Amino acid sequence: MSEKNIYTLAIESSCDDTAAAVLCNDVVLSNVVARQAIHEEYGGVVPELASRAHQQNIVPVVDVALKKAGITKNDLNCIAFTQGPGLMGSLLVGGSFAKSMSMALDIPLIAINHMKAHILAHFIAEENYEKPTFPFLALTISGGHTQIVKVSSFFDMEIIGETTDDAVGEAFDKSAKILGLPYPGGPLIDKFAQEGNPKAFPFTKPKVPGLNFSFSGLKTQILYFIQKNVALNPDFVAENKADICASIQYTIIAILMDKLKLAVAETGINQIAIGGGVSANSGIRTTLKEAEKKYGWKTYIPKFEYTTDNAAMIGIVGYYNFLEGNFSNAKITSKARIEF
Repeated sequence: MSEKNIYTLAIESSCDDTAAAVLCNDVVLSNVVARQAIHEEYGGVVPELASRAHQQNIVPVVDVALKKAGITKNDLNCIAFTQGPGLMGSLLVGGSFAKSMSMALDIPLIAINHMKAHILAHFIAEENYEKPTFPFLALTISGGHTQIVKVSSFFDMEIIGETTDDAVGEAFDKSAKILGLPYPGGPLIDKFAQEGNPKAFPFTKPKVPGLNFSFSGLKTQILYFIQKNVALNPDFVAENKADICASIQYTIIAILMDKLKLAVAETGINQIAIGGGVSANSGIRTTLKEAEKKYGWKTYIPKFEYTTDNAAMIGIVGYYNFLEGNFSNAKITSKARIEF
């Protein structure tokens, strides 16, 4: 093994996916994810079931990641893991495994903030992918978070806007539930929206000062809208599904874009990078690409597999921390909520 090559094993277990990846420097050699289908029966993630599934999956997932990477555990230089935020039981499984393996191999342990990893996923080396340059604005959108972050360096990030209540992913999923769509509903709204008229049913955008977001009022507005129209016509949702989904998605994207435009105006930064599971939404991706021409922005959209929860994004942050000597010790604890 060349001295210049740093091999990182990364472990991600913040919610219901057990993931492991191996990176050689900033290049992904393997990125393995074991998904948990059992939660579909309950319409959402059940924390206790997620923890048990992580315990079953963690060893085989890490084993497959090492084999796909073509290395052994003895080649590893460090182990990075998600410290938080996330479901406490799920985080504990990944964190305990990472600590044990780092001690057994006597190699550095590196604790990673899951949300920062979504942002720095853009720095994974990929053919024909241009990495952002500092400073840039990151829009991190997921089931639990909605943030605008000013990113000045790998280790200098500042949240300049965030949700005051629900996250954008929750707005998508709860809206889908109101429509009677199965879990996870966000991708289904995206699917049906592509066939509908986005201006068929106008919804009011919340008035939130500054760069912060709010989605709870929109959810309530959608609920009352559906209840009112179903009372008049029991088949309203079935007959108008595509238009309803398109209208909901159009409103949510408009809310996000309004805040991004304000952030660009306030900071003077016109480089925009998105991350988080909701950045897989086709409407958001299309709108951001259109913004390049419309507003003169430079936008960065990660490879699809690096948008949803994955270990490769944990690994890239682990690699840059390794270069800086930012290591953790075995006393570090997993945290459901963690300072950014």
